[in-house]
Amino acid sequence: MNKDYLQAALTKFNSSNGVNWYGWKTHDDNGNKIPNDQRMTYANIKVIKDGATIPSEADVNAKIQELKDAEQAAIDKKASGKQKLKDLGLDDAEIKALIGA
Repeated sequence: MNKDYLQAALTKFNSSNGVNWYGWKTHDDNGNKIPNDQRMTYANIKVIKDGATIPSEADVNAKIQELKDAEQAAIDKKASGKQKLKDLGLDDAEIKALIGA
């Protein structure tokens, strides 16, 4: 399953109390309908909350990388923790019983 990092990053900007500040354009500047599978891109962001602004594409890309890095760090820490438990003599079944994975 591919995580939608663009939307995850966008929610980190301008958000308060879980209210989204953005939506997706349904038509381009010439009035042509944007196909649904092509709508969720940086170019098609639209502001739907008063006072919100679209962050720069560089800021969004940096936030996406930050989210990916944090996700990978969590994966790495889990693997490291499992290895440390194995080094202490626990087997896979014992580790699974302790941490559920």
